[in-house]
Amino acid sequence: MKNIAVIGSGTMGNGIAHAFAQHGYHVTLIDIAAEALKKALATIEKNLSRQVEKGAITEATRAEALTRITTLTDMAAGVKNADLVVEAATENIELKLKIFQNLDAAAPAHTILATNTSSISITRIASATQRPEKVIGMHFMNPVPVMKLVEVIRGYSTSDETTRAVMELSGKLEKTPVEVNDYPGFVANRILMPMINEAIASLYEGVAGVEEIDTVMRLGMAHPMGPLQLADFIGLDVCLSILRVLHDGFGNPRYAPCPLLVNMVQAGHKGVKSGQGFYTYTPGSKELKPSARFQKA
Repeated sequence: MKNIAVIGSGTMGNGIAHAFAQHGYHVTLIDIAAEALKKALATIEKNLSRQVEKGAITEATRAEALTRITTLTDMAAGVKNADLVVEAATENIELKLKIFQNLDAAAPAHTILATNTSSISITRIASATQRPEKVIGMHFMNPVPVMKLVEVIRGYSTSDETTRAVMELSGKLEKTPVEVNDYPGFVANRILMPMINEAIASLYEGVAGVEEIDTVMRLGMAHPMGPLQLADFIGLDVCLSILRVLHDGFGNPRYAPCPLLVNMVQAGHKGVKSGQGFYTYTPGSKELKPSARFQKA
């Protein structure tokens, strides 16, 4: 594989494009919004420069990576020469089904179609195509250039050949691929989201405050950040969406989203991306303090 197309230029999409370009692949980053692509390129350049400052890559690697990224707003044109497409659009099943239907029509017959979904069924996504054996999950972790794990999810019809190719490719990105099967939430979110939901419930029920809950999990369980801060980082809307997939998929009340999470998302408090979540986020500030709603009187 030499030519990679990435659908969606948000946080995950630009991170995936960054990782492939850094490791020598030609990347076409595709988004319907030209302004979003401009912003994504600026983010990639900034993150590559940060890697140079830290000594993780050389200046030559940074410069070469940037020359390997092309941006387009036309998906059909962007995937016509792709060996692999990685879809990183919004976590919405109807949107993903439409994208994969269009990808199947536009991409060459040999092209593997991967999705970065964190919870939606690969088998269902593959059903929108005429090549289900070439559809697979490639769930990167955020921030993509830093995190080593790629959860490789086989759909019901995903072939051994496709799985082997994606596992090998992930290794060439200096990632550690882990093969899992297609069940709601896969492994990462089937375990992570109930923990985050329980942390939110503990806050909702008054067991402890935001900082106290996060401190217990950081210091007591050696987590790099507490579950409430992590939820803000992931996006509370994304957490809610994944929990709903788990709840629908398993039919088990233990996966039902906490009412506090539902209310926060409905109020537009989505975490880092909105500036308000369990904590308040001010551009340029590294100070972390609970949002006003959760501060003690």
